[in-house]
Amino acid sequence: MADGSVLLVEIARGTLSRVTPDGAVTVVAETGGGPNGAAIGPDGACYICNNGGFEWRERHGMLHPVRQADDYDGGRIERVDLDTGAVTVLYTGTEEGRLSGPNDIVFDRDGGFWFTDIGKRRDRDQDLGGIYYGRADGSLIKQVIYPMVTPNGIALSPDDSRLYVAETVTGRLWAFDIAGPGEIARRPWPAPNGAELVCGLPGYQLFDSMAVDAAGNVCVATIWNGGITVVAPDGGAVEHMALPDAYTTNICFGGPDLATAYVTLSGSGRLVSLPWPRPGLALHHLNK
Repeated sequence: MADGSVLLVEIARGTLSRVTPDGAVTVVAETGGGPNGAAIGPDGACYICNNGGFEWRERHGMLHPVRQADDYDGGRIERVDLDTGAVTVLYTGTEEGRLSGPNDIVFDRDGGFWFTDIGKRRDRDQDLGGIYYGRADGSLIKQVIYPMVTPNGIALSPDDSRLYVAETVTGRLWAFDIAGPGEIARRPWPAPNGAELVCGLPGYQLFDSMAVDAAGNVCVATIWNGGITVVAPDGGAVEHMALPDAYTTNICFGGPDLATAYVTLSGSGRLVSLPWPRPGLALHHLNK
């Protein structure tokens, strides 16, 4: 944020929280459910992907989301007034059905937003996921891409021509060509959902949320092989920056020239910062 603080969601706590440069944490808004991703919209408000809530379990000293919460109250997109902390439910579903587990969100230059719905896992079944597009004024939400397998992180290329989506359990990074606000130009069969595969990781590595740097590289938080996987736009180069948490879940850029990375280490409940070798990409409606 402009004052040097970082806004983040605390899923298990059910809050949108602010971390100031001295490390102090204050609650901006209590959303309940499972606030899972956040982005600043064209009106200066914060828009939240709320997954409706997880059941949590502690294993090996880390808190894990294991299934849909018993008090799950449905997925939704929420708007938070940062001045008052007031939370407004903007969307709960589309003509195709209710939202299940909204996860991550990114705004385009036109003021609309793309978001993932990763679905929900229960004891004996699991939802398929999808990609949706909405307007911040509450006038439109639509399902654009369906189905996908646990779509999680979502980001735009520097010129807004490509939409990147990371699937968690497959460890794959996909790119969709954007034809207009809320529209994609599908590649021909057999491309899944018309997407291009940018990267697929070997071994047991899971993708979470992401950000793009100013050069167009996609920086994806990686679980188990904890750290940030940096993928060139054409997938031709892949590098890994290791971090001390198997549950590395998200990254954003801030500071002078956007040269500082802020990373959530969710297994240990930490927000860390580190100098980044390249500046981050300025986000629409936030970074000037």
